Amino acid sequence: MTADCIFCKIVKGETPTEFLYQNENLVVFRDIRPHTPVHILIVPRKHIRSINDLTETDSRIISEMIFVAKETAKKESVSASGYKLLFNVERGGGQVVFHLHLHLMGGWKR
Repeated sequence: MTADCIFCKIVKGETPTEFLYQNENLVVFRDIRPHTPVHILIVPRKHIRSINDLTETDSRIISEMIFVAKETAKKESVSASGYKLLFNVERGGGQVVFHLHLHLMGGWKR
């Protein structure tokens, strides 16, 4: 955990956030600046700066993030209509918060 990381503060309960789901490895909450009707973040409790900083020991966390995203999409009623899962990697890839997180985005009326 790093002292100035907003997601580390959320994980530790220092920033009020309503968790849609949480376990010993992950927390799930709504994005405060949604880009889609449903915009949810799946965040590991362990501070991992970026996809580029993953190690082999993190493979279970990534897998769990994707499975939790799948279940969250069902709960949010977007699994049938469709959704996106997105990792932004580094500034050039759109990463703004440097704590690994997975975006679940959906809810479009097309």
